[in-house]
Amino acid sequence: MTMVKKNTLSELAIFGGKSLLDRPRSTSNLVQPDFQKFMGYSKTFFDAHHYTNNGPNVKLVEQRLATFHQSEYCITFSSGFWAIALAISALALKGKTEIIMPSLTYRRMPDIAAWLNLKPHFCDVDAATLAMSAATVTPCINENTALILGVHPIVNCCDVDGLVAIAAERSIPLLFDSVESVYEFTAGGKVGSFGNAEAFSLHACKLLNGFGGGYVTTNDARLAEQLTLLRGFGFRGADNVVVPGGMNAKLNEMHAAMALASLDGVDDQVARNRRRYVCYKRLLADLSGIRLLEFNELERPAYKNIVVELLDDWPLSRVDTVSILNAEKMLARAYYSPPLHHKARSFAQTPAGLPVTERLAEKFLSLPCGHFVSDDDIADIVGILGFIHVNGKQINERLHENGVT
Repeated sequence: MTMVKKNTLSELAIFGGKSLLDRPRSTSNLVQPDFQKFMGYSKTFFDAHHYTNNGPNVKLVEQRLATFHQSEYCITFSSGFWAIALAISALALKGKTEIIMPSLTYRRMPDIAAWLNLKPHFCDVDAATLAMSAATVTPCINENTALILGVHPIVNCCDVDGLVAIAAERSIPLLFDSVESVYEFTAGGKVGSFGNAEAFSLHACKLLNGFGGGYVTTNDARLAEQLTLLRGFGFRGADNVVVPGGMNAKLNEMHAAMALASLDGVDDQVARNRRRYVCYKRLLADLSGIRLLEFNELERPAYKNIVVELLDDWPLSRVDTVSILNAEKMLARAYYSPPLHHKARSFAQTPAGLPVTERLAEKFLSLPCGHFVSDDDIADIVGILGFIHVNGKQINERLHENGVT
């Protein structure tokens, strides 16, 4: 059991007490690779006077990431956003209008579809995995389907084999959004080698920190060439535009240097992540009303994120639970809430009744994790959760009597 460091309601920061943590702990990974390795890679491009446009570090990181993901090709981009957007642009069937995606995912995904003149068609998710599957995608397929966007959830993987099979059967392009599953394997192999392509992020909150950036892996040589052209204005040679719709979406050498340093230390990082996960698992085991979403060890996960479910006997709403944790500088976040199909849009989207998504959308939250979270921090976080569980009725009364939330 953890030691509860607050004994009265007035000691809670939300009621005016001192925050338990000295500085915020977030749900972002924020890994700091070895500084000397970063400087070593930086010296390579600095000495070569080659800062962008397919410099030495970009070439190296693409080679290494292709090997890491067991794919034939890797194409880097200035962000994960453009990696996904340009991959959709290249893959979506011409003359079709809809892209199938889950509603429990990145908040800007429908905007990417709209920017590409496609309509989001939201599918439901599997209750056990919080992810889309062949069973939830199949009812959404129609004559307008241009692409299936197979999104991996924050913990574990989606139904890769099922989605690959249904996409092949219906002759629909399949792009995986794999930003949360960089390290994982499935029964069919390493994430990064499935579908027509897979998109990843190098944002500081992700497993591989490149300060920012993104990349796409594929086994399709023609697609790799097309994406390479699209990220560089569509140029082949000096001012010779061969692909319309190109833009400046190239990764620069400094970001590539950071990504390489991060890749050098990824196995050590995963080992540290696992220790934090095991600590959470041990401390939450005796706390009723809350369930840790456990990693599938067979997928060889990166243990990057910590997600919990608030069960029916948890005494507070998720909103109030998050508010209390945040006041203690424990920056918990609601899991993909509200679901995307509940958000008003200025563009068309396919309305849907998604009963599983709507039920799950109120239950899950992400807890602090990553490079700056220690075992002591985890003990404090679980201690506050324990205090909430024991004193939930009184906390709820005080919160709503005073209009705090």
